[in-house]
Amino acid sequence: MRKISEVLSSQTYPGRGIIMGMTPDGTKAAIAYFIMGRSTNSRNRVFAEDGQNLRAQAFDESKVENPSLIIYNAVKVTGDKIIVTNGEQTDQITALMDNKRLTFEQALNFIKFEPDPPIYTPRISAVMKFLFGTQTYFNYSLSIAKTADGNPDSCRRFVYSYSKPIAGQGHFIHTYGNDDKNLPSFSGEPVTVEIEGGIDEFTDTIWNSLNSDNKVSLFTRYIEVNSGEAESRVVNKNVQKGKG
Repeated sequence: MRKISEVLSSQTYPGRGIIMGMTPDGTKAAIAYFIMGRSTNSRNRVFAEDGQNLRAQAFDESKVENPSLIIYNAVKVTGDKIIVTNGEQTDQITALMDNKRLTFEQALNFIKFEPDPPIYTPRISAVMKFLFGTQTYFNYSLSIAKTADGNPDSCRRFVYSYSKPIAGQGHFIHTYGNDDKNLPSFSGEPVTVEIEGGIDEFTDTIWNSLNSDNKVSLFTRYIEVNSGEAESRVVNKNVQKGKG
């Protein structure tokens, strides 16, 4: 198990990332989603909360070059589950699970990597499900859909599921394996990371560990396992700079 700060500070551009896990005291589920950017289009974003949901949207609409890849619902709460993704598949997965009654794994068969050659950014997706009652618990799954080692003619999908999460432990998946100019896709199992402190410490640790030039926005949420009561934080670099 590695510290989140250690994992994030070791790479200047992990791209977009999702963390899910449990707080050290075992009372709360923990979620984080961040976005980074190197191009003007990618950096022209902010996170905006809409009730329990979250949207990635343009900061300056006059500078938008490709809205389909930067504007999307990133977090959706529906029934007993929370869906988090790095693109338009948030809505697609939600609809397939809610309307078609598909499992998360089945819904992912309809998801491919992004159409942004030559990188073909992977689509990362996650779901956290709760059962509230006499035996309250939650579980979560993280997934990635990517090319076959850079070949866009084939899509490879991987799903990692975690039941009975361990207190103080989480799992982290992100889009890019390293910051080489070709941005190879993340590979292997999600990284096991330590979940530390309350939501403010969790948020600060992630935000302060991301590369200062490339980080764009961060969303975090702690959810009381027994009650479902949630507390969230949103950090936007553009707003911090006084641009909005």
